[in-house]
Amino acid sequence: MSILDETARMDARSLEALCADAWPPLVEKPLGDWRLRACGGYTGRANSALAVGDPGIPVAQALHTVAGFAEEQQIRPCVQVIVGSDTEAAVAAAGWSVNLAHPKGAESSVLTSTRAVPGPATEVADTPPDGWLELVVGGEPTPAQRHVLTSGPRVGFASVHRDGRLVGAARGCVVRDYLHVSVVEVAPEYRRQGLGSTLLASLDKWADTGHRVLQVAVHNEPALALYATLGYTESHRYRYWIPRVAPTGK
Repeated sequence: MSILDETARMDARSLEALCADAWPPLVEKPLGDWRLRACGGYTGRANSALAVGDPGIPVAQALHTVAGFAEEQQIRPCVQVIVGSDTEAAVAAAGWSVNLAHPKGAESSVLTSTRAVPGPATEVADTPPDGWLELVVGGEPTPAQRHVLTSGPRVGFASVHRDGRLVGAARGCVVRDYLHVSVVEVAPEYRRQGLGSTLLASLDKWADTGHRVLQVAVHNEPALALYATLGYTESHRYRYWIPRVAPTGK
């Protein structure tokens, strides 16, 4: 039996669809319930197939389609799969393996909260302020990065300034009655001063929704600790799976 019961899987599927809507790739094609996505290599979420629900064909065949799509888009074949789901078992049986070398970590947690974030609010703009994108991506943004970060149903860009410069940034996207929070970034010399909480409180007040959701790598212990203090709890986890490399040589 799957680790997740049916109710939990349904909730996880709904959250994954919502998070995908909040993080739009440049290219997206449906495969039954699955979503094939490509965005110039920027983030695993925007460059993987969201393998949630029924692809309409056997999973092994669906993975072949995923690989073909990835080749067309010049990205690595990859599927994002809910941990403990029946799909994960089928992907493993088809010979794929967890991408332990993924830059952001092999496994991420999806956290939700219904608690309002307390604290002072700062500016939330409808377009990225000067320097916002550069702080978030660590340099001049590519077209793919700019597309993901500025697209979505309703997007807000929170920022914190200190000493005359931008030192904190976070993105919010409202999808239905959820606030999706992403790319919470604070300049290294200004960390551990409560600016992360300020950014989250700002997005919370801007969005004015009853529910919040975010995705964070399970190895990011400082972020997990912060979110726990703000009332976030884990809904489920997901992992990235890739085709197993065939052995070479003798």
